[in-house]
Amino acid sequence: MRSVRTGLFALLGPGLLLAQGAATRAAPPPYRGLSPGLSYRAFVERANALADHDVLVCNTSQRTAYLMECGVGIRDPGDGARFYLSGHFIEQRACVIALYDSAGFRDTRGPELVARTQRDLTRVFGRHRQRHPGAWEWNYGHQFVRLTWRARGAGRWIDITFIDKDVLDRIGSYEKSSGRGKT
Repeated sequence: MRSVRTGLFALLGPGLLLAQGAATRAAPPPYRGLSPGLSYRAFVERANALADHDVLVCNTSQRTAYLMECGVGIRDPGDGARFYLSGHFIEQRACVIALYDSAGFRDTRGPELVARTQRDLTRVFGRHRQRHPGAWEWNYGHQFVRLTWRARGAGRWIDITFIDKDVLDRIGSYEKSSGRGKT
């Protein structure tokens, strides 16, 4: 009987390990229509759909057209939340997308902004991992979502960042040679 189990594990084990590995590499669900590794075209379409009396502005790197950053003020039609949306692209793929918001400088809305955002992200992504005080993270293999917040008095600043490390790693091919090691 033991040899049958060992044989079945030898036959099915690699497939199970591959399936388990695929589950850890699964992409995160979209949040407000955004996700790590989003294409430039999909980002532009989403940003323009959410733009709040603002125009999406994109700047291309002075060294190469393969690096670009874009930004626009947005308003989510679902809950009316306002954010500044920023995207950084390498070869037409988003390596970093960030949503910035702030509140509570002259009232008590700041703590509620953080609490509401925490609830919303937990609803979408599930249980978080705390990186350090003021930062939560959800990992999906080489893609991850991070919420960071900071405070001063009643004021709060939040940053929701989507990062795709595989795309981000491509920036090395565009770095200028340091010239070290040359004689």
